[in-house]
Amino acid sequence: MKAIRYDRYGSPDVLELHDVDPPAVGDDDVLVSVKAAAVNPLDFHFMRGTPYVVRSMSGLSRPKPIGMGADLAGCVEAVGRNVTRLRPGDEVFGGRAKPEARSAAFAEYACFHQDAMLLKKPINLTFEEAAAIPVAALSALQALRDKARVRAGQRVLVNGAGGGVGTFAVQLAKAYGAEVTGVCSTGNVEMVRSIGADHVVDYTRDDVTRAGRRYDAMIDMVGNHSLSAIRRVLAPKGVLVAVGGPVKGLWLGPFTGPLKLMALSVVMSQRLAPILSRTSSEDLELLRDFAEAGKITPVIDRTYPLKELPEAVRYLEKGHARGKVVITI
Repeated sequence: MKAIRYDRYGSPDVLELHDVDPPAVGDDDVLVSVKAAAVNPLDFHFMRGTPYVVRSMSGLSRPKPIGMGADLAGCVEAVGRNVTRLRPGDEVFGGRAKPEARSAAFAEYACFHQDAMLLKKPINLTFEEAAAIPVAALSALQALRDKARVRAGQRVLVNGAGGGVGTFAVQLAKAYGAEVTGVCSTGNVEMVRSIGADHVVDYTRDDVTRAGRRYDAMIDMVGNHSLSAIRRVLAPKGVLVAVGGPVKGLWLGPFTGPLKLMALSVVMSQRLAPILSRTSSEDLELLRDFAEAGKITPVIDRTYPLKELPEAVRYLEKGHARGKVVITI
């Protein structure tokens, strides 16, 4: 089969398309013929081996798991004799393939344990749309529901509303009954409005932290405001959920901001809540229900064939993708 492999850390040039043996299917395994796979920031962090903390999972000097890619959608090709939940021909989506391949979604086939986060895909979505959901939508869902505890009638500010997580955050906040303000660039204003935002702020023209409005929750994918500015925009009992931020420093990188937030939270009335999303089949099932009900629709910026994954990663690294970038296989 064709698969992306890399045996050293570096730029997207280290990503190469190889002919490799398909994964072996054990008694408890599900083999998926991959139709589409989404590109995520975690992919280029592992590719570059930065911040260095990721090397504790992938190898200090060289990457030990040489597969790449976390989100996928496809068709079940084969199942082990102990598998009863899925059968060949089922259309599925999910993520996190076998650990030794570190979720190798950028390949023609991927193998999962039957208990992995792999479900029948939403019937109304294409493979590309379904592949765009897992990492980004799980991050948005868990930020809103678990960290911000968003309720109907609350005001929610989504900073970075035009990106992969942000487009899901806008739609999910609306699904929970919130009044949503999205912050994005000029080119994304109409798109963010079209997916349900009640108000849209173009950050190239206006500073949302000086507009005089306060919010019960701020879901922040950008990390471009000072703590004093964030406190100004939050209600007295409001909460900031830091989903992402600028990649600064080789050691902790985007984890530096969340660590500072955790330290400051103990002396403030406003809550500061960093988040690292977790895999959850139950949450992915909820997202599937939202998708089938028309409450969330993945926004896809560009698609690339598997052989052009390096170009797709370069594009995502620039930080201007509108929604998700997806690989078709």
